[in-house]
Amino acid sequence: MTAPLILDPIRAGIVRGWRVLDAATLTADRGLEADVVIVGSGAGGGVTAEILARAGLSVIVVEEGALKSSADFRMREAEAYPSLYQESAARKTADKGINILQGRTVGGSTTVNWTSSFRTPAATLDWWRTHHALPDATPEALAPWFAMMEARLQIADWPGAPNENNDILRRGGAQLGIPTGLIRRNVQGCWNLGYCGMGCPTNAKQSMLVTTIPAALELGAQLVTRARAERFVLVKDRADELLCHALDAAGVHPTGRVLRLRARHFVVAGGAINSPALLLRSQAPDPSGQLGKRTFLHPTVISAAFFPQRVEAWAGAPQTVYSDHFLAGPVDGPIGYKLEAPPLHPLLLATTMNGFGQSHAQLMRDFPHLQGMLALLRDGFHEGAPGGTVRLRADGSPELDYPLTDYLWDGARRALLSMAEIQFAAGASAVQPAHEMARRYTSWREAKAAIAALPQQLHLTRVASAHVMGGCAMSGGERQGVATPDGQYRGIANLSVHDGSLFPTSLGANPQLSIYGLTAKLATGLANRLAGSRTA
Repeated sequence: MTAPLILDPIRAGIVRGWRVLDAATLTADRGLEADVVIVGSGAGGGVTAEILARAGLSVIVVEEGALKSSADFRMREAEAYPSLYQESAARKTADKGINILQGRTVGGSTTVNWTSSFRTPAATLDWWRTHHALPDATPEALAPWFAMMEARLQIADWPGAPNENNDILRRGGAQLGIPTGLIRRNVQGCWNLGYCGMGCPTNAKQSMLVTTIPAALELGAQLVTRARAERFVLVKDRADELLCHALDAAGVHPTGRVLRLRARHFVVAGGAINSPALLLRSQAPDPSGQLGKRTFLHPTVISAAFFPQRVEAWAGAPQTVYSDHFLAGPVDGPIGYKLEAPPLHPLLLATTMNGFGQSHAQLMRDFPHLQGMLALLRDGFHEGAPGGTVRLRADGSPELDYPLTDYLWDGARRALLSMAEIQFAAGASAVQPAHEMARRYTSWREAKAAIAALPQQLHLTRVASAHVMGGCAMSGGERQGVATPDGQYRGIANLSVHDGSLFPTSLGANPQLSIYGLTAKLATGLANRLAGSRTA
């Protein structure tokens, strides 16, 4: 029996005449012009591109990564990480203490995320409203925008049963009286493969790659790939043009060719590290003094468990069960954390887990029986979690300085204890936290004592993140916010920010739907303003 044919919407669109320019192919400098230039094609850039194009505005979307499609997604880590992620999935904080997973391809992180879709938690919105002068930060005000994007991207309850990796979180929680819930996903016709982090080979994931970017291209927008946005040329209080460096076929080194992009308005949507970095390279005005500051990560700690039965954590929908039980306290109290069960694949597992030699080899031999659990720490609401700062290296590339404080380490310890207890309650034969000094513990009693005694500190506890937020925070107060509540950058009259860098704190939930909903609201307002100014 032959496999069903997978149609490639990207290649079909190019054949139909989409305006796509691969900057790696340029043999001379180039100038382009549009009503709006959007930097970045992920959750913020993709939604903005479609809404502006539907409003009749001419749009150019600039993406540092390459245009890949389902034909390129072969479920192989060795291919996916270098081609689809920032710094080959090895981007790290300045002290190398936190590994950061961010997409770098058309569709951005939406092309490689695990499809988890949550509305912004009410407690987070309440904090923004009362502490950051954002009066529309209410579930009721944002509900229409969330509903709009949920319909657009097929976000719904996952109809299938959780895979074993996720069901262990559900069963362990039930044994301990810890409530869990099911995660909604942005998929249509999902094959339940479990390789979402390497790009969807069946086009089921409703990422920007197969939804908003194609829609904008159908409406006449232009996509420029493998072009690194270097800096804005500022004239008085306006951005006159955007200078971009063409990159080579590997998408790494500049070729020497320059693109000059001119527009009535510019939208920065490169993500919460690259967006502040672009503005810093441009020496943008910073009246609040907050540009690049208060950048949040949901610092994430990991617990591995071994089970008698096969878990096969690489197979099946990657994240379908969660628990917010440990987020129930005050947002500015001891740090809370959200529990989820991530997919496990050999390369990422091998480089994340501790140990070497025989112990590491045994870990990999036991891979089919391994279950993973992670805890997302909710940073940004307490003086002990002030976030980090995006700064520029000598070559202009960005790095994030994110100090890990005692407040965060306390949360890490409590999270590792919570996860181990749940895993043993679900029937684990052993648990091994991702910590350099940890080993396999064969009972909850042993694990509880050992984890309580483990030193929680830099380069011992393994910390990761796939959620970068803040750095261009929006606020109604000029001293608190880089951007206004409508996304306008303070100090540059024709520039907006439309991505997760707008968040004044972390969310306490996976961010993609929050970015979709907020951006839909901001882009609709921007489209109305630009259309009005054109006809005035």
